[in-house]
Amino acid sequence: MFLTISTTGTPERPATDLGFLLHKHPDRAQTFSTSHGTAQVFYPEASTERCTAAMLLEIDPVALVRRGKGKGRGGAPDAALAQYVNDRPYAASSLLAVALSTVFKSALRGVCTALPERAANPLPLRIEIPAVPARGGAELVQALFGPLGWASVRAEPVPLDERFPQWGDSRYVQLVLEGELRLADALRQLYILLPVLDDAKHYWVAPDEVDKLLRAGEGWLAEHPEQQLITSRYLARRWGLTRQAMARLELVRLAEADDIDIEAIDNAVEETPAEDADGTEAGDATEAGDVGEARDAAGAAPSKEVSLASRRREAILTALRDAGASSVLDLGCGQGQLVQALLKDARFRHIFGVDVSVRALTIAARRLKLDRMSERQAERVTLTQGALTYTDKRLKGYDAAVLSEVIEHLDPPRLPALEYAVFGSARPGTVVVTTPNVEYNVRWETLPAGHVRHGDHRFEWTRAEFRDWAGEVARRHGYDVTYRPVGPDDPEVGPPTQMAVFTATATDPRTTRTTQTTRKEEKAA
Repeated sequence: MFLTISTTGTPERPATDLGFLLHKHPDRAQTFSTSHGTAQVFYPEASTERCTAAMLLEIDPVALVRRGKGKGRGGAPDAALAQYVNDRPYAASSLLAVALSTVFKSALRGVCTALPERAANPLPLRIEIPAVPARGGAELVQALFGPLGWASVRAEPVPLDERFPQWGDSRYVQLVLEGELRLADALRQLYILLPVLDDAKHYWVAPDEVDKLLRAGEGWLAEHPEQQLITSRYLARRWGLTRQAMARLELVRLAEADDIDIEAIDNAVEETPAEDADGTEAGDATEAGDVGEARDAAGAAPSKEVSLASRRREAILTALRDAGASSVLDLGCGQGQLVQALLKDARFRHIFGVDVSVRALTIAARRLKLDRMSERQAERVTLTQGALTYTDKRLKGYDAAVLSEVIEHLDPPRLPALEYAVFGSARPGTVVVTTPNVEYNVRWETLPAGHVRHGDHRFEWTRAEFRDWAGEVARRHGYDVTYRPVGPDDPEVGPPTQMAVFTATATDPRTTRTTQTTRKEEKAA
C-alpha cells in the first residue's frame, strides 16, 4: 500500500522543511520494520518549491494470517474467506495507520525541535492514497473528512475492472486531500479514519484503544458530526468501549463549552468511596452542577445509628412513593447510592441516572453490578453522562426527578440554566430537591465557624433563602411546592438538610406568556 504527502514552499519557507517535520531526510531512503511487514520512506521530489514524501508499506500476507486469527485479528472479513489472497497488502487499512504511528511518531505528536513554528502552524498539504476501502462509499469519505478543514476532498471510486465497466465500481476509492492543516492534525486524522473507512482492524481491540482514539482525536473528534460512527467503528463495535469513549468525549465537549479544564469537571470522586463524619457518603461533587451526594459536613453527626445520607435517601423515596412515580431521573447520580435504593423498590420501573463525572459513573456501575445484572433488571436502569445546565431531550417524559445535594455545587449565575433545563425543558411531574441548611452548621462540633460543609459548595442557604428560591421557581414554571425537614428538626436552627417537593400544576404558566418573551428566557437560559 502506498501514501504520499506533498507540500509547496517559497525561498523563505522551503518545501523541504517537510523533511524536518517528518524527521526523515529527503536525501535518504529509509526502511522500517513493522509488525506485519516493511515500510520504506523516500522522496520522489524535493525542491524549494515542492516536496513529496512517500511511504510504501509491504505486507507479508502469510505473517498477517499467522499472527492473528478470527474477527478483529486476521484483518477484514475477506481474510477469513481467502486467507492468503486478500486486499490487505494493497488497500489502506489499520495496517497503514499503525505504520504511520510507527514511522512518523514524532510528527504525529507535532514535535519538531528544529522547526517548532512550522510544526505548530498549518501548511499547504496534498495527501494521496491510491486504494482506500470505503464501506459506505465516497459519500462516507466526504462525511468524515469534509468537516475537518480540508479545502478539497476527492474520493474517486475505483472500477472493479476497467475493461468491463458494466461490472460497476469496487468498494475502494482513490483518496486525495488538499488544504492547509497542521501536519500533525492531518496524520492523526488518517490514523483514526483509515480503519474507520475500512471498518476492520488487524489486531485485537483492547481497552487502551480508547486512550489512543482520544489522543489522536484531540481537537476535532469531540465536535465531529459523525462522532458516534467514528467511535463505534474504530473500537470494532465493542459497545462497552464505545460507551466509555463517548462519555469521555462528552466531558471534553462540556469543558470546551464552559472554557474550563476537564479536571475541573471530572473531579467528582475518589476511587474508594468514604463516609464523612456526618454519615453522608463522600465523593461526588463536581463543577458545572452535575453532582450527586457530596460530603456534606466536616463535623460529627448527631446520631451514629442512622446516617444523614440514609435519612435523606429514605425521605426522597417517601416523596417519590407519595407522588406515585414509576420513572425517575436521578440528576447528579454520583456513585449511584440513590439509584441502588430505587432499584430495590419494584414500583420504580425505570431509573435514569445522569452525572458529568466519568469516574462517578464508573463507580456507580461497579456498585450496581451492571455487568452481572439480569436482563430484566438491567432494563430498569440507565446511566449516562451529561450536564444539568444544558437541555437534554432524553430527560423528557419522566414522572419525577431528584436533585439531591446538587444545587449548592453550582455558581449562583448558573442556577437559572439548571432551573430551565429541569423545570422548563424536561418538566417532570414531580421534582425533589435537597440541599444543606446552613443554619444547622453550628451544631457540627468540628466544623469551623463560617465554613461550608464541603470545599466544593459554592453557597449554602438558610431556610428562608431556600424557600425564596423554590417559591420563585415554582411560580415561573407552574409548580406547587411543599417543604419537608430531613434529619433531626432542631427548634432553633431547623434540620441539617432541607427538602422541597415540587408538583406540576395542570397549567404551565409559560403558555400564557407571549412567544417572544418565552424565547428570550429560553435563549438566556
